[in-house]
Amino acid sequence: MIVESLELKNFRNYEELHIELSPGTNIFYGDNAQGKTNVLESIFLACTSKSYRIAHDRDLIRFSEEESHIKMNVRKKNIPYRIDMHLKKNKPKGIAIDEIPIHKASELFGIANVVCFSPEDLSLIKEGPALRRRFMDLELCQLSKVYLYNLTRYNKTLNQRNKLLKDIVFKPSLADTLSVWDDALVQYGQKVIELRREFLNDLSEIISKIHPELSGGTEKLEISYEANVTAEKFMDSLQRSHDQEMKQHLTLVGPHRDDIGFRINNQDIRKYGSQGQQRTAALALKLSEIELVYRRIDDHPILLLDDVLSELDSKRQTFLLNLLKDTQNIITCTGLDDFVHHRFHIDDLFHVQNGTITKNEIELH
Repeated sequence: MIVESLELKNFRNYEELHIELSPGTNIFYGDNAQGKTNVLESIFLACTSKSYRIAHDRDLIRFSEEESHIKMNVRKKNIPYRIDMHLKKNKPKGIAIDEIPIHKASELFGIANVVCFSPEDLSLIKEGPALRRRFMDLELCQLSKVYLYNLTRYNKTLNQRNKLLKDIVFKPSLADTLSVWDDALVQYGQKVIELRREFLNDLSEIISKIHPELSGGTEKLEISYEANVTAEKFMDSLQRSHDQEMKQHLTLVGPHRDDIGFRINNQDIRKYGSQGQQRTAALALKLSEIELVYRRIDDHPILLLDDVLSELDSKRQTFLLNLLKDTQNIITCTGLDDFVHHRFHIDDLFHVQNGTITKNEIELH
């Protein structure tokens, strides 16, 4: 699976851009704040309809412009696809696949699988559970239409149920309708719980082999699914929480409160781990994600590395670079010293300066 070409118009700091990418390793280098990350962001957006930097669509449009366009050609198992995305300041984005408009952004998931790794991901372990749920959701939505369907409907039901809990304060008779929303929440939530559990079980098996390579074999990392409630007990727990929910005007039970546990020697490294342990665990998690995608779809995902090498020590840089042989890699960095040091092969090299990209005819070994 590869991105063959990318066109941008009025996206972030790019007025016009057209580049063709190698199926191997593509390096975008230059000083900070020149537009390197914007290239990766546009690819991620075209694959998932979302920005990994959590920006509103209007923030992606070039200053003083009203709209922006992304055109991307991808190839998946030798089948070409064209993805067009039209961003507008005050209207929903428009998306077309092979020039056929789609009505829901969710239809985009699965066309091109992408794994993105940014410096912020190294904080995935120490930050709050919302980021770890987002990690699960982004990957599972790319891999499973069933998960995407149930998660979307779960979130819509959750919002409606929370609104009802607020409205009951002003109209107590509405409490009689709460059971209707309970049924829907449990119906969709049970499937979300089951698929998250399966996902993390598979990820746990992979990470148990990758983490020792990163930690020198001195530590054993265990990850676990910390479900707020089991699928079997969801309805019972939800009903027992009614009184408290009506006091707080909020749904207190369900997978929207899930988390992922990370333990080394039975110690929760989210709270008590060193920064080194947390960063190593985060790196192992992202590398495991690449292998899991390959196992699920029998194809390698597109890998986006956003200035990550500078955040890693030499040993972890070596391990990461040694894994980048089968994927298409699109990497940003400020300089090329790390690649020269590791004698890493680069297929295409692009210099980024103030929203302008120049391809350099240079091969480094």
